[in-house]
Amino acid sequence: MLEKFCNSTFWNSSFLDSPEADLPLCFEQTVLVWIPLGFLWLLAPWQLLHVYRTKIKRSSITKLYLAKQVLVGFLLILAAIELVLVLTEDSGEATVPAIRYTNPSLYLGTWLLVLLIQYSRRWCVQKDSWFLSLFWILSILCGSFQFQTLIRTLLKDSNSNLAYSCLFFIGYALQILVLILSAFSEKDASSNNPSFTASFLSSITFSWYDSIVMKGYKQPLTLEDVWDVDEQITTKALVSKFEKYMVEELQKARKTLQKQQQRNTQGKSGERLHDLNKNQSQSQDILVLEEVKKKKKKSGTTEKFPKSWLVKSLFKTFYVILLKSFLLKLVFDLLTFLNPQLLKLLISFANDPDMYVWTGYFYSVLFFVVALIQSLCLQSYFQMCFMLGVNVRTTIMASIYKKALTLSNQARKQYTIGETVNLMSVDAQKLMDVTNFIHLLWSNVLQIALSIYFLWAELGPSILAGVGVMILLIPVNGLLASKSRAIQVKNMKNKDKRLKIMNEILSGIKILKYFAWEPSFKNQVHELRKKELKNLLTFGQMQSVMVFLLYLTPVLVSVITFSVYTLVDSNNVLDAEKAFTSITLFNILRFPLSMLPMVISSLLQASVSRERLEKYLGGDDLDTSAIRRDSSSDKAVQFSEASFTWDRDSEATIRDVNLEIMPGLMVAVVGTVGSGKSSLMSAMLGEMEDVHGHITIKGTIAYVPQQSWIQNGTIKDNILFGSELDEKRYQQVLEACALLPDLEVLPGGDLAEIGEKGINLSGGQKQRISLARATYQNSDIYVLDDPLSAVDAHVGRHIFNKVLGPNGLLKGKTRLLVTHSIHFLPQVDEIVVLGNGTILEKGSYNTLLAKKGLFAKILKAFTKQTGPEGEATVNEDSEEDDDCGLMPSVEEIPEEVASLTMKRENSLHRTLSRSSRSRSRHQKSLRNSLKTRNVNTLKEEEEPVKGQKLIKKEFIQTGKVKFSIYLKYLRAIGWYLIFLIIFAYVINSVAYIGSNLWLSAWTNDSKAFNGTNYPASQRDMRIGVYGVLGLAQGVFVLMANLLSAHGSTHASNILHRQLLNNILQAPMSFFDTTPTGRIVNRFAGDISTVDDTLPQSLRSWILCFLGIVSTLVMICTATPVFIIVIIPLSIIYVSIQIFYVATSRQLKRLDSVTRSPIYSHFSETVSGLSVIRAFEHQQRFLKHNEVGIDTNQKCVFSWIVSNRWLAVRLELIGNLIVFFSSLMMVIYKATLSGDTVGFVLSNALNITQTLNWLVRMTSEIETNIVAVERINEYIKVENEAPWVTDKRPPPGWPSKGEIRFNNYQVRYRPELDLVLRGITCDIRSMEKIGVVGRTGAGKSSLTNGLFRILEAAGGQIIIDGVDIASIGLHDLREKLTIIPQDPILFSGSLRMNLDPFNHYSDGEIWKALELAHLKTFVAGLQLGLSHEVAEAGDNLSIGQRQLLCLARALLRKSKILIMDEATAAVDLETDHLIQMTIQREFSHCTTITIAHRLHTIMDSDKIIVLDNGKIVEYGSPQELLRNSGPFYLMAKEAGIENVNSTSF
Repeated sequence: MLEKFCNSTFWNSSFLDSPEADLPLCFEQTVLVWIPLGFLWLLAPWQLLHVYRTKIKRSSITKLYLAKQVLVGFLLILAAIELVLVLTEDSGEATVPAIRYTNPSLYLGTWLLVLLIQYSRRWCVQKDSWFLSLFWILSILCGSFQFQTLIRTLLKDSNSNLAYSCLFFIGYALQILVLILSAFSEKDASSNNPSFTASFLSSITFSWYDSIVMKGYKQPLTLEDVWDVDEQITTKALVSKFEKYMVEELQKARKTLQKQQQRNTQGKSGERLHDLNKNQSQSQDILVLEEVKKKKKKSGTTEKFPKSWLVKSLFKTFYVILLKSFLLKLVFDLLTFLNPQLLKLLISFANDPDMYVWTGYFYSVLFFVVALIQSLCLQSYFQMCFMLGVNVRTTIMASIYKKALTLSNQARKQYTIGETVNLMSVDAQKLMDVTNFIHLLWSNVLQIALSIYFLWAELGPSILAGVGVMILLIPVNGLLASKSRAIQVKNMKNKDKRLKIMNEILSGIKILKYFAWEPSFKNQVHELRKKELKNLLTFGQMQSVMVFLLYLTPVLVSVITFSVYTLVDSNNVLDAEKAFTSITLFNILRFPLSMLPMVISSLLQASVSRERLEKYLGGDDLDTSAIRRDSSSDKAVQFSEASFTWDRDSEATIRDVNLEIMPGLMVAVVGTVGSGKSSLMSAMLGEMEDVHGHITIKGTIAYVPQQSWIQNGTIKDNILFGSELDEKRYQQVLEACALLPDLEVLPGGDLAEIGEKGINLSGGQKQRISLARATYQNSDIYVLDDPLSAVDAHVGRHIFNKVLGPNGLLKGKTRLLVTHSIHFLPQVDEIVVLGNGTILEKGSYNTLLAKKGLFAKILKAFTKQTGPEGEATVNEDSEEDDDCGLMPSVEEIPEEVASLTMKRENSLHRTLSRSSRSRSRHQKSLRNSLKTRNVNTLKEEEEPVKGQKLIKKEFIQTGKVKFSIYLKYLRAIGWYLIFLIIFAYVINSVAYIGSNLWLSAWTNDSKAFNGTNYPASQRDMRIGVYGVLGLAQGVFVLMANLLSAHGSTHASNILHRQLLNNILQAPMSFFDTTPTGRIVNRFAGDISTVDDTLPQSLRSWILCFLGIVSTLVMICTATPVFIIVIIPLSIIYVSIQIFYVATSRQLKRLDSVTRSPIYSHFSETVSGLSVIRAFEHQQRFLKHNEVGIDTNQKCVFSWIVSNRWLAVRLELIGNLIVFFSSLMMVIYKATLSGDTVGFVLSNALNITQTLNWLVRMTSEIETNIVAVERINEYIKVENEAPWVTDKRPPPGWPSKGEIRFNNYQVRYRPELDLVLRGITCDIRSMEKIGVVGRTGAGKSSLTNGLFRILEAAGGQIIIDGVDIASIGLHDLREKLTIIPQDPILFSGSLRMNLDPFNHYSDGEIWKALELAHLKTFVAGLQLGLSHEVAEAGDNLSIGQRQLLCLARALLRKSKILIMDEATAAVDLETDHLIQMTIQREFSHCTTITIAHRLHTIMDSDKIIVLDNGKIVEYGSPQELLRNSGPFYLMAKEAGIENVNSTSF
């Protein structure tokens, strides 16, 4: 039929059977024209419908669009001309074949359709349609056959059908032009992200990403350069889609859970009814029910929660991507197996001299096309999988955040903040990792099955031997893997211990320096590090064995298979086709076999994460039904029979409370510690579980919690808390909350940045900012949970008057104030006395006094003990003192009433450069408080002053790592070892090339002998040598790996040693300006990179590099011409790599920079939940979180795309290598035999993966070597003076203890002003000196000068005739003793804390403990002196810690004692003990006391009064009180009239 249709032969195989093969013209004009047209007409309607449905605003006309339309218009005209030509030609006598009418008519219709489609794309973001691009490609490919046929006919006969041919050529050229134009992307106004507008060709090759890569190469990328993510995958869109499915699935899961529970309980309920009938009194039932509940709780230790809904809902959310990636992966897997078959064909082509050359070319092109499609499929598949992974992570992170805001307290109790953050960081990441590889589960199985099938076809049953070996090695590898995991777990423990010590060393570095204890702690760390490195070495050796096995597998398998094959049957001769096809198949098989165990283990890990996430996300929400909002109520707050509990299973904390609070009243809630005051507030905020009753609330609430919650941000942000700025009100609030004096001292005023958890503020400042936040929000009801606990008395009074009291900012609002400060009570409207969760009394102050009830009693007991100021305030930090009985007991009376005025509340000095003070009792924050900005009291109008930012910005390296860093690392390994390692690797490569050459020689035998006369000796030699060469490869890899394990452990050891030694010798100023976290990070993250990741990357890199080199060498030995191809390819390769590495490195940095804020914001949110809920700011925080996640997401996306961009380009280079090497094989067919062809191509096929891997490794090394760079940065920190110098002080020095200051000057850091400006005074032997002065006068600097923590800027200090600057630091510091202000202890035994060097006998230590009044306590401990002290001494009370510090001083018995008097830490009794002991035991010493409370130094011999770094008065207390100088004024403020009035 078709023959008639075109009037010529349609198909005849003789056309192909010639050196000049061609297809019949009729076939080319029918089938090959109709394929592309059919494709277009089938897909067009579907495509147009899709455009119609999703259309957006029509975009303007661009030049590109016009050009495309014009070209298609020309095509239309051509088709018309052709039709006209045919019609005019028709008048001739010969009939024109029908095909000449139909094709132009078809084309006319088609071009009109194309015009329509291109026009319709104006309404889309992506202007270029993917199926049009495919149509052009198909059309051009199919047209190429006709093109060459027409040219051939024209060459034979120059005027046959000339007009038709010319029209065809013009049309063909136009189509190529259109294809070229459609490769360009059109920009779209609505989106600045080029990935949306990219054309089809641009998006499959990721060319739209070029601009970013170029930008990243020229300068480091910033966040602005990275495009935002697509609308559909913003956090908001993903979560709303996911929640829809999650709600469905969760309900189903909950139902099944209930059914299960019913089944379980039905059995029990029978017995229970029987019991109840016996004793029907109602209380009895309740008891029984209670019992059953308890039992159930005990028996059901495995907690019940809705299970297995998460995966379903995720699948429903993302099934489209999953299906698309499934199809791509399938195509890829099937194409993978085409390669060995093509290889087989090429080898047989090379072996058969009679085959036509064009078949060879055809195979080469086919090779290239298959490889190209494979690359594009694989890259799109990866792109989708990674996108899916990130989307899953985003969804989970955002859902966890959302859940955290509504989670009930019951559920929340089960998680610490750290664990919740872990859910977000670790578990979400685990799920992400699994989704990346999810398809490998079926794909691995498919690949294994297919490769075994094809191998069977090649070698028959003998492959079972090889596969058997592979399968046998899996459990061996598994065993090794579990062993090495065990080692890693052990090592993690060692690492944790080491970091714990490091943390303590850094927090207590001041003490170590004062006592010269660094060597002892250094040795402790070195001991732990030794264990760690030993494990590391074992781990390295195990890894080496694993790599050895992995390496050996393919070699072993091929040796065994080939041996079995040739031994089984003498007719089996190994020829090139079989050998090299099998080797290629074995290489394919190697990947799924090594991946499968990994995929399975990561699935197992993810299933654990899945359960944890299901438990968290399926937890109960906060039930706030008991809190009723009623705007019409006449009462502000009303409790009706309200009982609330924190935990469903325990007693109610608030019981049957009935309470009405009228609008605008101020109600004080008082009661003993633990009487439920805070719980009452929490119940009102809906934070507790309702037992019965309800609370009605009218209006909005503002809340000040007892432990203030401060966000990381500026002070202004904290106070505004998301509201608009109203400057006038803002200033009023600042003034009222007494924040103005603080803002003057803080650098940057209200724009001063607050560290996390408000680390650089004192307790009082935090509390006042928290109060200011509530005051600024204009709410109706104020719930104030003890806001005055952390502030000084006079500040408390100021705040009460200006904010809370009858005339404060909040007058007219309803205020509930929980307080311990009794003297404010007369001014409140109503007082509620709580006890044990119920209301004991309520009424106004006078009513309650008149009643003479509980309240009056408490009041009476308390007023007896108030100090001379006539008012009681509760000492700072009263949250922590809440463990005492009724109201504040003796200890809580301010011990410093005497010096309240001296210690003005803005005692910023504690956090400032006067770093010796740290406000906190948790001594952990000693170092942290130094993290604050250093402050030089700023003049308001000045520019940012030098030293304003105390914290130096962490130095982020950009650009390439210097070569010297690589050298440093290599030097640490040792050149000798490096030479050996590289030598072993090189020999391994040589053996590899050798075994390949040998194999091709072996396969060559098949030509010389056929099966019958193959000599056995020859066969055995071939097998033997091949096996030996294979074994040699494995052995040398093993050697190299073992050596490198040794080398890298050695390097880790050296780097850590240098780092530790140098950090411990760094001057104090270094620790003041560097946050602990940053230093610890060097010891944690960076050291572990040098331990684990860096050596591995280096090893892989060398292996890859040598692998590529050896492949190229092999290709070049076969066909030397190949060198010409290699040179340009390698230039392109290197340049691509340079471009990529710069961009990728920066994107990776941006990823980590944008990731940590998400976690820190999350942990902040979790810790401040009650505040956020009270202010009802959940939406704002959700929004903030979404923005944070999106910012991170865009960096991750960009990074993923950059990897794909690279991979597509590198695979293209790999594919070109394969293509050119196969072309060479065809061109030089005459000189080559089949075995060489097989040997070259089977290696070339392997090269693409290796090339890709090499770039990966290069950028890995670049990323990881940064760790060495960061460690090196701290190895180079300048040191303080040497610990011991040649000039040693005389033995027994200082014997007298005379100290002379000679015009002594000192400053904290070179750029700051002097803090001591020329101090001159003599202190005689055994004198007792007191040093006083206001905050910042330079008292602590005096101590620091004596210990040379600060080096003199001028002048000198002379002790017993020796200038202290001339001797070593340890010689000096060991001879002085200090009792520091903060009692710092280290974890370890008590004994270690007193005497880390074991200098003293047990007897001496017990004596010291006795003098320090600790003997009874320590003797009472189970372990006595070996009692373990917790981190920072947390298991001892503050008083005991202070006494231990005293015991330290008593042990040292030096002639000079410096006391930095402890404030706020010790109750009066301990304080008295310490004073007495010091007077008795140190009577023969020179004592310098730095006082914060005058009464402690009134009995000194002399008093130094410092002001602004100079001595203003110096003399005995009596003299100074007589002159009305500064000292007299201070004493007067403190209520001290004469020397004797200090006693309380």
